[in-house]
Amino acid sequence: MGSISIRGVTKRYGIKGHGPAVIHGIDAEIADGEFIVIVGPSGCGKSTLLRMVAGLEEISGGEIAISGRVVNDVEPSERDIAMVFQNYALYPHMSVYDNMAYGLKIAGVPKDEIRKRVDKAAGILQLSALLERRPRELSGGQRQRVAMGRAIVREPEVFLFDEPLSNLDAKLRAQTRIEIRKLHAELGVTSLFVTHDQVEAMTLAQRMIVMNAGRVEQIGSPDAVYARPATTFVAGFIGSPPMNLVRGRAAGSHFMVGDHRLPLPAPAPREGDLILGLRPEHVALDAAEGGAGWPMQVDLLEMLGAERLVHGQLAGTDFTLRLDGTLTPPAEHSTVRLQWLPDHLHWFDAATGARIDP
Repeated sequence: MGSISIRGVTKRYGIKGHGPAVIHGIDAEIADGEFIVIVGPSGCGKSTLLRMVAGLEEISGGEIAISGRVVNDVEPSERDIAMVFQNYALYPHMSVYDNMAYGLKIAGVPKDEIRKRVDKAAGILQLSALLERRPRELSGGQRQRVAMGRAIVREPEVFLFDEPLSNLDAKLRAQTRIEIRKLHAELGVTSLFVTHDQVEAMTLAQRMIVMNAGRVEQIGSPDAVYARPATTFVAGFIGSPPMNLVRGRAAGSHFMVGDHRLPLPAPAPREGDLILGLRPEHVALDAAEGGAGWPMQVDLLEMLGAERLVHGQLAGTDFTLRLDGTLTPPAEHSTVRLQWLPDHLHWFDAATGARIDP
């Protein structure tokens, strides 16, 4: 069973671990067979957390358990994990086949079983025609797929992926995401997948751990994190383009942004300084002549095929809305009126950034 428990885990660098903390008391429970994505910006500590689970980084406090066994002092080779790094870490003198099979040979797996596992992984990763090549004869994306295949063939209790798709082109990255999901559905192996790419996080995760500056901001399913972000950080990080965040002061049925008085469909959950959040797809143009919607100065249009992004200024704040690509867009440098969907207004504390529910 591949459950993972992360309890109060901290990490400090420096002499004898007395330096500044980079991981601040993280708690997470990962069930056997779950696919968890750890997502956050560069430097947030996501790879450090993954390496502590792998045993490649010592923890400064707390404990990590795999399948109910505390592994704080267990060597990486004894944790029954397989890890794919950002770099490839391939043996340059071995063929693709031998790189993928090496760990199984050392473990004494029969040759027929090795061939079966390698062939299966090679088919998934589009490597079947490359099995006799050396790493120097492969592109960067192909080398990363070999590294993924080497982890897949081991069939461990836990897969640990540290941004394994970063060297693939966009089309192959999308294909490989699909294959990883299929593989997980077939094998059901507990997986931790680190990425800074929110698209990878949203499409792969059963649950997401959103990290910021060494802390967990939110844990939940992609749908839950997207629909109800716990903080302004999550709201601004998850979503492309991100949620619009407008800082102002709630007063009855209005929201004051500087000298601008914006009407609200209903009073805010409380009065005073707040941050209002609206996703770009939950805003529309007010087609009514002389409409009472919020005024927005249009700065720039982006055509993305099926949709169009309209960037501008709302009461002096950057604001973006997403329109159907078939609609006639507003002219750049024009002023438009915005309508909003009342059920999709989000409110956050102006001081802490924490979500406020009605």
